[in-house]
Amino acid sequence: MRLIFTLLASLLLWPALLAAPAMAEGSYKVKAGDVLRIEVLEDATLNRSSLIPPDGRIALPLAGSIAAAGRSVEEIQADIISKLTPSFAAAPNVFVSIESIFNAPINTTPVVPVLYKIYVNGEAAKPGRIDVEPGTTVLQLFAQMGGFSKFAATKRIQLRRIEHGTEKLYGINYESILAGSSTAGNTTLKDGDIIIVPQRRLFE
Repeated sequence: MRLIFTLLASLLLWPALLAAPAMAEGSYKVKAGDVLRIEVLEDATLNRSSLIPPDGRIALPLAGSIAAAGRSVEEIQADIISKLTPSFAAAPNVFVSIESIFNAPINTTPVVPVLYKIYVNGEAAKPGRIDVEPGTTVLQLFAQMGGFSKFAATKRIQLRRIEHGTEKLYGINYESILAGSSTAGNTTLKDGDIIIVPQRRLFE
C-alpha cells in the first residue's frame, strides 16, 4: 500500500518538476556567450546550436539576423517564426531552448586606475610631478598644483607636449582664462605634458 502511495505521489509531482525548468527558462534573458538550440519541425536542415556572439545577434537561414541578447527564448522563438513564415505554406513549428549558459570568469585582479603624469616647473605653488586622471583640464591642474607663487608670470604660461616625436609649445594666458576671453583652460591634458610657469619680469 505504501509503495502504491509513493508511486502516486511521484506521478503527481512529475509535471511540476518538468515545468520548473521551463518556467525558469521563460523568465531568463539570454546573453552573449549563451548557446541556443533551435529546431524547426518542418525543415530539419535549419536545426542548429547557435552561440550568441558579443553583438547579441544570431543568424538563421531564411530568417536572417535575429536579436537574441536581452530577450527570453519565447521572444526569440516568436521572432524566428515570424521571419520564417513567408518561406513556408503555413507558420512553421519552431522550438527554441537554452542549451548552455555562459558563466563569465570572476576577475579577482585588482583594478589599478590609469593616471597621467604631468610635470609642473617654475613658479607654481606646488611644482613637481602631479598624477591626474584622464580628462583633467589645464584649469583643473592649476587648482591641483595650488595656484601660482607671487612671482609667477601668469600671462606667459607654457604647455609643452610631445606629438608624433616632436615637441609642441602652447601659450596659456591665465588672466585671459579668468576674464573669459580664452578657452585654453578647457584644454585636456595628456600623459607626459609639461607646464612651465615662468618668473615675472621686473615691470611685468
